[in-house]
Amino acid sequence: MENQKKQPTNALAKKMGISLVCGIGTGMALLFLRESLNGSGKEAAWAFINNLLFQDITAQGAEKTLGVFYLIGQLFIRCLQLVIVPMVFTSITLAIGQISDTRTLGRISAKTIGWFLICSFFALVLGCGAGSMVYRAGFFHTQVEGLAGSAGSTGANPMNVILNVVPANIITAFGSNTAVLAVVFVAACLGLSMNALGEERTCTLRKLIQEVNDIVVVFLNYVVTKFGPFAIFVLLTRTFATYGIDYLKPAFAYVLAAVAMLLLFLVVGYPLVVFFGAGLNPVIFLKKIMNVAVFGFSTSSSAATLPLNYRTCTQEFGVDETIASFVLPLGMTVNMNGTAIMQVIATVFIAGCAGYDISLTQLVVVALLALIASAGTPAAPGAGAIVLFTILSGVGFVNEGALLAYSLILAINRPIEMLVTALNVVGDAVTSIIVAKSEGLLDEEKYNIR
Repeated sequence: MENQKKQPTNALAKKMGISLVCGIGTGMALLFLRESLNGSGKEAAWAFINNLLFQDITAQGAEKTLGVFYLIGQLFIRCLQLVIVPMVFTSITLAIGQISDTRTLGRISAKTIGWFLICSFFALVLGCGAGSMVYRAGFFHTQVEGLAGSAGSTGANPMNVILNVVPANIITAFGSNTAVLAVVFVAACLGLSMNALGEERTCTLRKLIQEVNDIVVVFLNYVVTKFGPFAIFVLLTRTFATYGIDYLKPAFAYVLAAVAMLLLFLVVGYPLVVFFGAGLNPVIFLKKIMNVAVFGFSTSSSAATLPLNYRTCTQEFGVDETIASFVLPLGMTVNMNGTAIMQVIATVFIAGCAGYDISLTQLVVVALLALIASAGTPAAPGAGAIVLFTILSGVGFVNEGALLAYSLILAINRPIEMLVTALNVVGDAVTSIIVAKSEGLLDEEKYNIR
C-alpha cells in the first residue's frame, strides 16, 4: 500500500526537479538572447518576443500583448490562492475542535512560537555574521549610479500585524489572502466554541466543515499533481527571461552574499535543526522537502506554497494533521527566516553604499527590527523588499545614497526573494515536524520511508 502511494510522489518529485532544471536553463538562454538582441540594435525583435510570451498583461500600456507565460503562471498561482482561505479555515477549525484539552492547545502554541524564535535567532546570527564580514572587507562600499530615487511603498509599523489578528469585519477576514492571521483567529475561536458546546450540538457544523476540507484537498492534489511541474517551468523561464544583467552588476557582492547564506541555511541549517530538535535523519528531510523548496522558489509566494507544504508534511513526513493545520498557516505569516537573513544583509549593503558606519549596537538593532518586520511580511511576491524600508527608517539610513541603494534592491531582488520564499516555507515544515515529534504525533515510519 505504501509503495503504491510512494510511486506517484516520486514521479511528482522527478517531474518538479526536471522542470526546475529546464526552467532555469531555458530562462538563462532567453536572458542571453535578450542581451544579445538589445546589444545589437534589435530591440524590436526582443520586444516582440517579450510581448508574445512574458509581458505582464495587467501592466499599463500592455492592452495588446499576449503574455502567454505570464498568463499560464498566474492562472496556476490563482488556483492555489483560491483554496488558501478555505483550507486554513477548515483545517484549523477541525484541528482545534478535536483538542478538548485547552492545556494541550496552549502547549502546542508555546512550542510552535518557541521553535519559530529559535530558527529565527540562528538565521539572524548567520545574516549578521555574513553581512558584517562582507561589509568589513569593503565589498559593500559600492557606488550606486544612474538610478532614480524609488517612489515605491514604504513599510508600515510592523506591530500592525498584532492588531490585524482580530478582524473588525468577518467578511473582510475571508476576503483577502493577506489576512491569513485573521482567518486563523476566527477558525481558532470557532474550534474552541465547538469544543465548549460539545460534539452532539455541533455535529452538523463539524460534518459540513469536514466535507469542505475534503473537497479542498481533492482540488489541491489535482492542481499540484497535474499542472505543478509545467507551471514551475513557465514561472522560472519567465523570471529569468525578463531579468536584466545590467541591474545585477552594481550589487554583485550583495547578491552573492545573500544567495550563499540563504543556501547555507537551507541545506545545512534546517537539516541540523531537524537532527538536534527531533532526532530525525536530516538527509531524508532534505530529500523530501525539496519539492516544497522548489515550489516556493518558483512561485515566490509562501501563500501559494502552503497547500503543497501541508500535503508534504502530512503525507511525506507523517506529521499529524492537527499539528500541520495549526503550525503551517501560522508560520506562513510570522515565521520568515529567509526574509530575516535577506533584510539584514540588504540593510548592511545599503549602509555601505550610503556611507554609513555599522557598529555592533546598530547591527543588533537591525537584527531585532528584521525579526519584527519579517514577522509582518505579507506572504506574497515582492513583499520582503518593501518591508525592508521599515528597517532602514528604524536605524536612520535614509539619506539620498541609501534611497538610491534601496531602489537598486527593489530592482534586482526578485531572484533572491525566490530563494527567500523557499527558506520561509521549509522553516514552517521544520517546526511542524519538531512539534509533532514532541507531542507524539509524528509517524516516524512514514518519515523514514525513502
